[in-house]
Amino acid sequence: MQPEQRLFWAQVLVWFIPALWAVNYFCARLAPGVVDPHMLALGRWAMAGLILGGLARHEIWQARHQIWSDRWQYLALGTLGMLICGAWVYWGAQTTSAMNIALIYAAAPVLIAWGSAIWLDERMRPRQMFGVALALVGVVHVVVKGNWVALTQMQWSMGDVLIMAATLSWAAYALLQKKWVCTLSSTARLACICAGGVITLLPFALWESLQPQAPQWTWYATILLLAVALVPGIGAYWIYAWAQKTLGASRTSMTLYLGPLWGALVSWGLLGESLGWHHAVGSLLILPGVALVVQPSAVTKTA
Repeated sequence: MQPEQRLFWAQVLVWFIPALWAVNYFCARLAPGVVDPHMLALGRWAMAGLILGGLARHEIWQARHQIWSDRWQYLALGTLGMLICGAWVYWGAQTTSAMNIALIYAAAPVLIAWGSAIWLDERMRPRQMFGVALALVGVVHVVVKGNWVALTQMQWSMGDVLIMAATLSWAAYALLQKKWVCTLSSTARLACICAGGVITLLPFALWESLQPQAPQWTWYATILLLAVALVPGIGAYWIYAWAQKTLGASRTSMTLYLGPLWGALVSWGLLGESLGWHHAVGSLLILPGVALVVQPSAVTKTA
């Protein structure tokens, strides 16, 4: 693919990453009592890894010595992106509110932009910094449903601590993927990261399965596993990693601000939840803000 074509498709596809992740949040709401958090995450990434590994098997075999040499990188990325930012989100969602989750996750693009400036020498221009602020205000407006006084009434729980850890973990995951230069394709690299995630998830999932209250495996659990493995697992993570190579860490992370809008559409279409004026107002803030940052001139490299 030519550089111009790659840039075009990266700028288009990043807008749909949060739509794919919205499926993960939808399944997370259905998972309690059906499948435990670490078991769901283990199944998700084991299945995703097998599919991706099958597609990239020749490349992985040819690069097996380099992959083994970089094994600690894949183990670290698997821990950050699949264990902490995977299972812990399912776990934390059991004891905190959707509003708290959305507000805490709103810090991720800011953390990534800050980390990109320090680690990756990426710089945002004033126009793009304004876009970050504009989108952040829009996210908060959607989350609090237009009632900003609700921020003073928030109650915090252990689930919030887990979501905070997941937010920091995602920022580190995104930055390290960019920091650690890799010659593998996006498919092969994600397959290796999945392997690292499965290794770190396995003992926690086994511990869950041995608990007396562990739910029995059902076809319903299998459907949830397939959904989270194929859509937010392979789909969202692959596009994110692929786009980040072209757009940079800070620009790609801005699409996370689209999450509340896509989440509202998914909830409206699948759960019958209503849309309100706060969604419209938030859209008028979030969409232009993201567009300002994702523009080709959004980030420049320092000399």
